[in-house]
Amino acid sequence: MSVQLKRIYQDVSNQDGMRILVDGIWPRGVSKEAAQLDEWIKDVAPSSDLRKWFGHDPDKFADFKSKYKQEMDEDEGKKQALDQLKSYVKQQKVTLLFATKEEEYNHAVVLKEILTKQ
Repeated sequence: MSVQLKRIYQDVSNQDGMRILVDGIWPRGVSKEAAQLDEWIKDVAPSSDLRKWFGHDPDKFADFKSKYKQEMDEDEGKKQALDQLKSYVKQQKVTLLFATKEEEYNHAVVLKEILTKQ
């Protein structure tokens, strides 16, 4: 099935399929009703230390990607969360939702890459 990315602040669409928030913290200014989530898988988000170090700096993206994938491999909770995401993707269309304004250099981009290479 397909995986698409979308900021949680964008309008809900019937083209979204299953809507999954992949951020570790709830996005500011979005009510749970407005988000219309099917799932919130916060354990798949990068650690706070990694997120803060990266700061959506395009120059750090390659290193961030590598470190984030390493976190996924080494952290049992992240592995389970990623496996859960993979099972959803096998069954249906999925939209990974994230809050950052940076749409090209963020963890959801890395997740999509991982999920579509299955």
